Amino acid sequence: MGRAGYALKTVLETYDISQNRLATLLGVRRSVVFRWFHEQRDPTAETVAEIVKALNSVNPEAAQNFIKLYLGELTDPEDS
Repeated sequence: MGRAGYALKTVLETYDISQNRLATLLGVRRSVVFRWFHEQRDPTAETVAEIVKALNSVNPEAAQNFIKLYLGELTDPEDS
């Protein structure tokens, strides 16, 4: 699986955001978030954008951290 699960798990744990809260914000079942969290499935690109929006509504810093963890060096040209 890709980086999405790792990024999501790190951010949810760091910022104390529950899987249930994210699922509610996204309008999906908690089991869907669970599968992303445990890297069993990857969210689609469209869903990643929705995750960023949902995280931003809870904690903008969490959203930025998710983007950085998910996109890595693409978000910081100095790391290339």
